[in-house]
Amino acid sequence: MATKGRTKKAQIRRTTGKGGNYRSTKSGAGMTKKGVAAYNAKTGGNLKTAVTGKVKPGSKSAKRRKSYCARSLGQLKRSSAATRNDPNSRIRQARRRWKC
Repeated sequence: MATKGRTKKAQIRRTTGKGGNYRSTKSGAGMTKKGVAAYNAKTGGNLKTAVTGKVKPGSKSAKRRKSYCARSLGQLKRSSAATRNDPNSRIRQARRRWKC
């Protein structure tokens, strides 16, 4: 049986230029508003941007933040020691942006 080769290039995550739908680590990592809109249009999803402002305790936004923070802490724990200890790693910057 012959295997099929790739005909399309794999999509590369970029923070700048064409397809720049992700924030740089300096600006807090995660997806941009434009990136979220593009993803939702393409997939029919209901992705939302980060909860970065002040929220009322118990509100939907506060629950989303709490959920993200718990989930991302697991990601942080499973990452390499270099990533865990680097204050400029994507996961650390994203957690800072979400105010975890």
